[in-house]
Amino acid sequence: MNILIIGGGGVVGQKLAMKLAATGTLRGQPITRMTLADINSPATVDAAFPVDTAICDIADASSVAQAVTADIDVIYLLAAIVSAHAEEDFDAGMNINMFGTYHVLERCRALGTKPIVVFTSSIAIYGGEIPDPLGEHSYPNPQTSYGGQKAVGEILINDYSRKGFVDGRAFRLPTISVRPGKPNRAASSFMSSIFREPLNGAEAVCPVAPDFLHYYLSPRKCIENLIKGAQLDAADLGMNRVLQMPGRMWSIAQMIDAMTAVAGDDLAKLIRWDAQNDIKRIVSGWKFDIHADRAISLGLTADDSFEDNIRYYLEDDKPAL
Repeated sequence: MNILIIGGGGVVGQKLAMKLAATGTLRGQPITRMTLADINSPATVDAAFPVDTAICDIADASSVAQAVTADIDVIYLLAAIVSAHAEEDFDAGMNINMFGTYHVLERCRALGTKPIVVFTSSIAIYGGEIPDPLGEHSYPNPQTSYGGQKAVGEILINDYSRKGFVDGRAFRLPTISVRPGKPNRAASSFMSSIFREPLNGAEAVCPVAPDFLHYYLSPRKCIENLIKGAQLDAADLGMNRVLQMPGRMWSIAQMIDAMTAVAGDDLAKLIRWDAQNDIKRIVSGWKFDIHADRAISLGLTADDSFEDNIRYYLEDDKPAL
């Protein structure tokens, strides 16, 4: 089993690579090689099989052609620029998020090898006046360029799978929290930083009100679901290759309560409330009553509580003192 992770330098890509390296198998077969590709050379991981790294700019079809080779069995297509960045720079969002996906799928079509392609979409494809509840069959109505670009990717995954060019599956990711590292340009970045920074002893800013509701999943569960997603049979996916990844909906206040229940009441004092209308405008366009019934029936799961999300960060990602 030869695996390519495009976006292998990011948080999800690195965690996925480490989990696959630890497991050593995928789809019941031993992993014989794994390649981590990204716009900048990604860090490698230790494994019992060869792990290569490569530079790949998915906005450049020739760069994609070098990374996507005929011997690859499974491609994880994780690379993207995030929501606020795509909103600020329309051309970059289109070239990377939309045409980048197209370039990868076109390369697979040209090779004729029909690899499994696992594409990460987003709950940003929801929005507007679509009636709740929402799920795999809800009409995409994104209110940002990022959401629109991800919705196009979903349509391409379905059509390239229907034509037999790839064996695709697309997962609409909840907001992944608590992410390690530093804040990025995602509009949802604060949904990790308001927990990560206090847990690390630093101040954080929350730009929305305590009653703001959102749909979450821990990094650990996200990785588990991405691996399960690659192992699903095409027959079980049917004609719709797009699934909502399971998550849980909580308010900011509930999540802060979960953090203090696990790690102490004083951490809430490190959160400064500072309303930011530009962030609120973007994240308020992401609808909240989201159901993932089909994914759950196929074995994907959500966290039991946000306390678990906090514990996972402390166990997996909190920097050593």
